Amino acid sequence: MSKGTRKTQRAVKAPEMKRPEAGSSFGKGEFSPNYTHVVKDLRRIALLAGGLFLALIILSFFLR
Repeated sequence: MSKGTRKTQRAVKAPEMKRPEAGSSFGKGEFSPNYTHVVKDLRRIALLAGGLFLALIILSFFLR
């Protein structure tokens, strides 16, 4: 390429991010998580693990 056909690269300036002010209400009681789906998943995992553990105990009597 010759100098005349080379394209110049332009730096793109990133947009500035605003910081929250000291008196803002961010983080004051706005976050109220709902973990009902997590509790359901944990209950399902516990039942599955308990069932498999019980199956292993029962199988151990037959394999002796």
